[in-house]
Amino acid sequence: MKIVIKDFQQLNIYELYAILQLRSAVFVVEQDCVYQDLDGKDEKALHVIGLKNKKVVAYTRIFKPGDYFESTSIGRVVVAKKERKFGYGKAIMKASIKAVHETLGKTIIKLSAQTYLIKFYNSLGFIEEGETYLEDGIPHVAMVKK
Repeated sequence: MKIVIKDFQQLNIYELYAILQLRSAVFVVEQDCVYQDLDGKDEKALHVIGLKNKKVVAYTRIFKPGDYFESTSIGRVVVAKKERKFGYGKAIMKASIKAVHETLGKTIIKLSAQTYLIKFYNSLGFIEEGETYLEDGIPHVAMVKK
């Protein structure tokens, strides 16, 4: 998997369409969750895109402090269902953490994790913070990496 990082203005319409298609396929269709994925925040984000044979198979978005949470954050972490057995989730997260450090320096990173992925994020150095809560009907927990 090749990873590219772009701000919103650098995305072409085909990349944007593929990103939104992947997010919808997983977060709306696969997880059977009706929610507003297009939240008006993509314009502020740094987009980390995992490509396999020129197709978007993994993705995250990064926000500077104050653009989503008080601290730097990583969100919309997603891997295409057929591509999950290859370690792309860990690869896209490591690239995202590296991008945070390269663009924003050593900073606290926050994310809102679906609870079934706690061990995955623990393996990347994130720890739970606070109680479990429902986000769009799915159990989540805040996690931070210091």
